[in-house]
Amino acid sequence: MTPSGEHLEQIIEAVLLAAQRPMSVEQLFALFDEHEKPSRHDIKTALMQLSARLDASAQELVEVGSGWRLHIRSDYAAWVSRLWEEKPPRYSRALLETLALVAYRQPITRGEIEEVRGVSVSTQIIRTLEEREWIRVIGHRDVPGRPSLYATTRQFLDYFNLRTLDELPALAELPEPEAQEWEDELDRAAREQPPLSGHDEAAHDDKTEDGEATHSLSVEQERRRALGPSDDDPLLNIPMPEISSLTFAEISARFDPSSDLPESDSSDASDADDAQASDET
Repeated sequence: MTPSGEHLEQIIEAVLLAAQRPMSVEQLFALFDEHEKPSRHDIKTALMQLSARLDASAQELVEVGSGWRLHIRSDYAAWVSRLWEEKPPRYSRALLETLALVAYRQPITRGEIEEVRGVSVSTQIIRTLEEREWIRVIGHRDVPGRPSLYATTRQFLDYFNLRTLDELPALAELPEPEAQEWEDELDRAAREQPPLSGHDEAAHDDKTEDGEATHSLSVEQERRRALGPSDDDPLLNIPMPEISSLTFAEISARFDPSSDLPESDSSDASDADDAQASDET
């Protein structure tokens, strides 16, 4: 007998709760035996009904790059995060700038990232982003040396609760308060990551070859978010605790060679601040 209506909705809810990861309509469809398979349309309808029913609950059903996922609403993050004693993971500004450049200007080479940032990109930063499965090599630029082209992944979309890269905010059009809200969302998502392996944790505590320190990502919560929007979008700025930060105007200036902003907060100085902040922590 084919489940339908409320029963199908409850089956999907149970599956998503148990899976604790995004599941696509096709994956949900494959769970049913031939004699009881609902249609894909029925599954989509049940997902919509489940989402509406959860509107008044602490959970929400969201669609991300890999499918549909149940999670706790961010309104309750302050209390839920107290279940874990570990400090939330912290990312160096150098790593975040690199990730933002890949997200907004992909496909992009390491040399192009270095040209925008004004400093060399540590191999450890690239390795960390690849190990997190947030970026990957999708090809090579047809120039001497054939440098690798980097782009974001489906895991990047999942991590940041995005269905597609079209949902990334165009930071040039965002007023400062809205941009800060999105940064807060990134920070909240970072607190839901599982721990790295012992080997990975040790690697993150070491200095990178440029002197850019990457912070430990050793929290018990992690799991989330492929390929990119327009070349006109500026770099995402995400200020982190105990690390000096750039203003949105200064970040935009890096994409605008005609800008007259002073260079007092250049990447060379900021990366030195990253290393100093890491040593102090």
